[in-house]
Amino acid sequence: MSDEIVITKRIIIPPSEITFRYSRSSGPGGQNVNKLSTKAELLFDLEHSSAIDEATKARLREKLANTIDNAGTISVMSQESRSQYQNRQIAIEKFILLLKKALIVAKPRKNTKPTRTSTKKRLDTKTKHGNIKRTRIKKIEME
Repeated sequence: MSDEIVITKRIIIPPSEITFRYSRSSGPGGQNVNKLSTKAELLFDLEHSSAIDEATKARLREKLANTIDNAGTISVMSQESRSQYQNRQIAIEKFILLLKKALIVAKPRKNTKPTRTSTKKRLDTKTKHGNIKRTRIKKIEME
């Protein structure tokens, strides 16, 4: 596997822009949980990245507002495996998926007119409901 992380054809993140932090995991591992630092946390400084242009950074800031901290760092954690190496690979995969999802541009919604049938159905339901209410009214006779 290449050291570079390929997000899209235009966005390729060099390994120098990514750091890893390891700590003790609460995941599986038996006795190793108390001895080894298997939990991997991937840290990516979005604000100072040279691999991503300003327009894309703005889009990522908007979409990943809950994931980015005040310093502009994206943090992805993994503690699913007993192995530090596997947790590192899982964190990289999660990071790639996170960025790919954030970069998807949603198609603008096209306004459509309701069909004749749906309009007629809605009006019939309203009339029916109105008639039911009309039968409930007590008629007061004027003397």
